[in-house]
Amino acid sequence: MWMDFLFKGFSIPNVLALYGVLFVLFGLLFQFIVIVPEKKVYIIERLGKYKKKCEAGLNFKLPILDRVAYRLSLKEEAVDVQPQVCITSDNVQVRVDGVLYMKVFDSVKAVYGIDDYHFAVSQLAQTTMRSEIGKLELDKTFSGREALNTNIVSALDVASAGWGIKVNRYEIRDITPGETILTAMESQMRAEREKRAEVLLSEGKKQSRINLSIGEREKAINEAKGEKERKIMIADGLSKAIQIRGQATYQALVLISQVLQNEKGVDSKRLHLITRYIQALDEVLKNGKVSVYPKGVASIASFADVIKKAGEKC
Repeated sequence: MWMDFLFKGFSIPNVLALYGVLFVLFGLLFQFIVIVPEKKVYIIERLGKYKKKCEAGLNFKLPILDRVAYRLSLKEEAVDVQPQVCITSDNVQVRVDGVLYMKVFDSVKAVYGIDDYHFAVSQLAQTTMRSEIGKLELDKTFSGREALNTNIVSALDVASAGWGIKVNRYEIRDITPGETILTAMESQMRAEREKRAEVLLSEGKKQSRINLSIGEREKAINEAKGEKERKIMIADGLSKAIQIRGQATYQALVLISQVLQNEKGVDSKRLHLITRYIQALDEVLKNGKVSVYPKGVASIASFADVIKKAGEKC
C-alpha cells in the first residue's frame, strides 16, 4: 500500500531522478572503500605522495585525492633467470640457467626502493651466478650445485634486503658445456667405463684364483683330518684287539693253571716235559755228528715207564 502511496506522490521522471541520485551516492560510497584480497597489499598515494599501505580486508580512502598506486603480491614468486654463458676457473664456457624463489616482506621498499624488483633480482642473480661459477672448475660445477645455490642465495639476500625482497632459494636448472667440451667429456666417460670394466674383470680373476686356492687348501685340510681320524680309528681297533687277545691269553693261562693244580694236571705236565725232552734229544742226535747218550742209559726205560703211566692216567 505504501508503494502505491509513494508512486501517487511522485511522477515517473522524479522516480528515475531519485534512482539516479541513489546510484551516484552508492558510486561515491564505493570510492571511499578499498577491499584488498588475501596475500595482497595496496599502496595508497595522496596527490602523488605515499600515504599508506592497505593490507587484506576492508580499507578506506578519499575519492579524487587518494588512489591505489601499486598492487603487490605477498606470495612466494618464482622468477625465471634467463640462460647465460659463464666461464669456469679452468676457462671452460658453460651455459647456465636457473629459477629464483622470492617474496616481498616490505611492500613500501619494494615499490619505492627499486623501479622493478623482478628485473633487478633477476639481473643480480645472473651476475652472482657468473661470479660463483668462475670460482669453480668444470667438474666441480656439476657436483657442487648445492654449494652454488647456497652461495647465490646468500649473496642475493644481502643485496636485496634494501629492496624489501627476501630471496628464499635458488635452483640451477641446467649446466650445458659447449659441443667440444661435451665430446671430450663423452670420451673421458667412455675411457673411464672401459677402465672400470678392466678393473672389474681383473678383480674377478683375482677372486676366482683366491677361491680356487682356498678350495684346494680346505680340501687338503679335510683329507689330512680324514687320514688322521682313519689312523686313530685303526689304532683304537688294534688297541682293542690287543686287549681282547691279552684277556683271552690271560683266561687261557688261568684255565691251564687251574688244570695243572690237580693230580692229572701234574702228570700231564710231566708227560709234556718228557715229550719235549725226547724231541729235543732226537733233534740233537739227527743233526749232530757226534752221538750223545744220556748218562744213565737205563734211565731211558724209566722214561718209557713214566710215559706209559702218564698215558694211562690221561
